Amino acid sequence: MGIGDPDQPTPRHIVEAMHDAVENPVNHHYPPFGGSKEYKQAIVKWCNKRFGIELNADTEVTSLIGSKEGLHHTIMAFIDKGDINIIPDPAYPVYRTSTILAGGEPYFMPLTPENKFIPDLDAIPEAVLKKAKLLMLNYPGNPTAGIADLAFFEKAVAFCKKHNILLVHDLAYSEMTYDGYKAPSILEVKGAKEIAVELHSLSKTYNMTGWRIGFAVGNAEAVAAIAKIKSNVDTDIFKPIQLAAIAAFEGPTDHIDFCNNLYIERRDLAVERLKALGWPVQPIKATFYMWLPTPKGMSSADFSALMLDKAGIVVPPGTAYGPNGEGFFRMSLCLDKARMAEAFDRMAQHSITYDMLQAKV
Repeated sequence: MGIGDPDQPTPRHIVEAMHDAVENPVNHHYPPFGGSKEYKQAIVKWCNKRFGIELNADTEVTSLIGSKEGLHHTIMAFIDKGDINIIPDPAYPVYRTSTILAGGEPYFMPLTPENKFIPDLDAIPEAVLKKAKLLMLNYPGNPTAGIADLAFFEKAVAFCKKHNILLVHDLAYSEMTYDGYKAPSILEVKGAKEIAVELHSLSKTYNMTGWRIGFAVGNAEAVAAIAKIKSNVDTDIFKPIQLAAIAAFEGPTDHIDFCNNLYIERRDLAVERLKALGWPVQPIKATFYMWLPTPKGMSSADFSALMLDKAGIVVPPGTAYGPNGEGFFRMSLCLDKARMAEAFDRMAQHSITYDMLQAKV
């Protein structure tokens, strides 16, 4: 229950588009830097249909070999030695590690259940803001499954404009939402393109984690900087994969509802079984992650080791996602219900409960 990798196959029409494109020798050559014209135009159309935003395909869009690569290259483009990157904590580890690799310093914004995993921007010290070049957000979030609304995005845009900090929004889980919640784009905020860039991935929406394709949109200067770094590091995405991505954008979307319904069923099973084991847990409204407290008195690392040693269950410790992850662990919903039920049966069999360390009277 560790990795966040969809267990359902890539939709058939996308696979067939890839097959057809591979058969055409014209697609066997180097692809254009920044993505093909057709791919970028398809991105513009998809973003307009999904979020109602207007983009210039020539200056406000660039391809990514997955959003992980894009996040790393965004940090490399803007963080130098002595610069600060303001990042959520807990968060996707690349935010922190790439900042360190670039010679910069991560500043952690605590995300807590009490604040619904929304950072307190006003608590960031002025000394940090003066040295900060980037502020990174991720909603819906990994690992917390936290969600944000446009009101918070409006505040974040105004905050970054005030302090002249590039706002980077990681929107990898935009279509994995439940119970009526629909994730917004930060670019829906008026004037956001003046200060923000947003990174998207096809990995989760289209079950294409292994295909490695995504895109960055927004501020033209930021997009150009990301593309410049990439042009010196990689040779972009194999053209048949770009053509398959176009088929994903333009084709049927019934698989999204199908997969989301699967995740809802698994979520509900997990909530029921975890509550029976004593865990305080509420249904998530996005992603396929559950961010759960460890039994009181047990560290994240010790609990993850216990789960593996006693029950043969893999769950990442919260500290893998940052210092404020201590006291938590992440559970993925990328297993079928029968396999998940087996995991909870094992927990019960080995008396792994939320109150397992509390004295029995």
